Amino acid sequence: QVSLVESGGGSVQAGGSLQLSCAASESSGSTACIAWFRQAPGKEREGLARVNTQSGLPFYADSVKGRFTIGRDNAKNTVWLNMFFLKLEDTGMYYCAAVAAGNICTLDADQYHYWGKGTQVIVSS
Repeated sequence: QVSLVESGGGSVQAGGSLQLSCAASESSGSTACIAWFRQAPGKEREGLARVNTQSGLPFYADSVKGRFTIGRDNAKNTVWLNMFFLKLEDTGMYYCAAVAAGNICTLDADQYHYWGKGTQVIVSS
């Protein structure tokens, strides 16, 4: 079992930036990848970015490519999401999630075994 705890959410004006962090209870060897998802009010959960916990290889959804960056620090069991040029539509609850080791990684929420409780991001004009 892997526990995930998000932090770093808050309120920011459009065009601003935020950094989210995801702290994992287990080492990177327990997971294949960690991803960030967003759920806006009234919308389905959307996969934003994922990182392979061994190689560090990132992958981004088109909606955030060029604005968000994901990275990991295996020594600290932490994955971060840097968000730049935030838009009103980036408002939502942000979750980190992990796929157990030995599984493939996509941005399909159904494939993720472990979830944090989320951190709120509000982007205002």
